[in-house]
Amino acid sequence: MPTDLRVRYDEGVRRRAAEMFAEGSGYRATAGELGLPPTTVRKWHRTYAAIGLEGLLSMGGSCRSYSWEVKVAAAKAVVDGAEPKADVMARYGIASFSPLERWCKAYREAGPDALRPRPKGRPKGSKAAGGGTSREQELERRVRKLEAENAYLKKSIALKAEKRSRTGRKPRP
Repeated sequence: MPTDLRVRYDEGVRRRAAEMFAEGSGYRATAGELGLPPTTVRKWHRTYAAIGLEGLLSMGGSCRSYSWEVKVAAAKAVVDGAEPKADVMARYGIASFSPLERWCKAYREAGPDALRPRPKGRPKGSKAAGGGTSREQELERRVRKLEAENAYLKKSIALKAEKRSRTGRKPRP
């Protein structure tokens, strides 16, 4: 079973779509002609408009990474400058619409610091010092989990009983 559920189209299909874009076709007409989902072709059209044929043909490879300065400048241009996203993508060479949307959302919510790179991986010292958990610690963890499940079920039963008493309905068998 495939782990990646996205459908990938070969370079020939993307090249034909780029030719149609160059001839002036919109994404809907191109999608209809090639028998592709319009949402996919719309993303291709944005990429083609932003960084051209080479960007469209290189899609599906490794993800591009952008510096913090580029992310902040692009998000600021869209959010504060009210510039169209397609123009910003073209100016900064952003290959996809999705990261720009995420950057704008983060910039609106928490400012430029939200776009700073975060450290990858597990923080140092996150593993127990003894090399693992003891049997006693494992049992304590399991008891806490079961107690939480028990409390959740009791609360659920109480809420259902309260709802039945307010509506006057009998429980279903």
